[in-house]
Amino acid sequence: MNCIIIGIAGGTGSGKSTFTRRLKEEFEDDVTVIYHDNYYRRQDDVSFEDRKKVNYDHPDSLETQLLLEHLHRLKDGQAIDCPVYDYSQHNRSDQTLHIEPKRIIIAEGILLLADKRIRDLLDIKIYVEADADERILRRVVRDVKERGRDIDNIVEQYLTTVKPMHYLYVEPTRALADIVINSGMNNVAFDIVRSKIRLMLEEEAY
Repeated sequence: MNCIIIGIAGGTGSGKSTFTRRLKEEFEDDVTVIYHDNYYRRQDDVSFEDRKKVNYDHPDSLETQLLLEHLHRLKDGQAIDCPVYDYSQHNRSDQTLHIEPKRIIIAEGILLLADKRIRDLLDIKIYVEADADERILRRVVRDVKERGRDIDNIVEQYLTTVKPMHYLYVEPTRALADIVINSGMNNVAFDIVRSKIRLMLEEEAY
């Protein structure tokens, strides 16, 4: 199956999910989305308190090899059963998400462009950036409302792992992107990416 694989990376709270959602809404049934976050390693043998202290912003915290295998299978026209991560438990859940191959596959994650094997699979590499103050504020709101975290834990995690790992591993991948945008709501950037995807889909049809 011929498909277009788009990678969307960038720091926490930068607007990746917003840009991903807009592409999903634009191309509807032609798009499937796979999140790098769902590939955090299983930690059944680690206590909850210790799981809270794990550095989840380091590449080693993710089972990227499995993501790579799943992307290859989707590219080959095969369905996958993607793991599902439970943010409230800091652990992979027992559920899986069945994903069918589509003409457009979007992979999203802060460290998505950090692995050359993943980059080599991507037809379009996008990096979304935002001011650091905006990113932390969005993260706080998201983690409290959507992930059941408390403020003290969010602040400690941000200062000890999220911020230093961003500058060490995430921000350097900006230079590896094909397109860098400053907001998930940047309409000019969205129009450019949308037009490029449509052109690639037309070329694939011939």
